Amino acid sequence: MLKEFKEFAMRGNVVDMAVGIIMGAAFGTIVKSLVADVIMPPIGLLLGNVDFSNLFAVVKSGTPAGPYAALAEAQKAGAVTINYGVFINTVISFIIVAFCVFLLVRGINQLKRKEEAPPPATKECPYCLSIIPIKATRCAFCTADLKPA
Repeated sequence: MLKEFKEFAMRGNVVDMAVGIIMGAAFGTIVKSLVADVIMPPIGLLLGNVDFSNLFAVVKSGTPAGPYAALAEAQKAGAVTINYGVFINTVISFIIVAFCVFLLVRGINQLKRKEEAPPPATKECPYCLSIIPIKATRCAFCTADLKPA
């Protein structure tokens, strides 16, 4: 059973998947930092110094009772909050990751299409513009001599 597990774990697909998961987690932390540290501060500044991570609604006050200036303060007091600012940050992170994955898949698909494109089977006669076989040396329609392909 140990031998079978070793064969399973060392298969190419499993190792590739593990590398993909590790790279995805690392990419997720980069995107999280990009959103929290680069994208959201200017957006917050444009909207009047709003820190999205501190946008929340108090459902039930804690001890001491609010108002609370920041989410951390509300959570420290034991207040029940709806953290819609954190949700906004998460949605923006998701959109960035989804866009990056889209670009990656799009690039891979374009490479595959280039590899899989079969060579053309026909060509156009330069004199009468008829479609003729690629290997033709004389046009079947106008009988012009053609250069071999």
